[in-house]
Amino acid sequence: MRIAEVIGRCTLSVCHPSLRGATWLIGVPLTQEGLQNIAAGKSNDAGRNEAFVIFDGLGAGSGDLIAVSEGAEATAPFAPNLKPIDAYDAAILDRVVIE
Repeated sequence: MRIAEVIGRCTLSVCHPSLRGATWLIGVPLTQEGLQNIAAGKSNDAGRNEAFVIFDGLGAGSGDLIAVSEGAEATAPFAPNLKPIDAYDAAILDRVVIE
């Protein structure tokens, strides 16, 4: 599981029938340095990786920090139904404490 910052939403023009009505986020995975920069109020690109698309069932918004499950774990909440997704918003984080 990774922590990502939501930087926007995207819309699919064509999708699998099981995904109709879904919300899709664009998120940037953060390293420890990226989390520390957010905590310090810095707005630079250090500690940020390449953005990717995330299935959202929780209603996260732009600027939120989310916990993202990827791969086979991303489809687990939908079992026994199958959904063709690679990343799922598993939690909206109120805060992250780094010690």
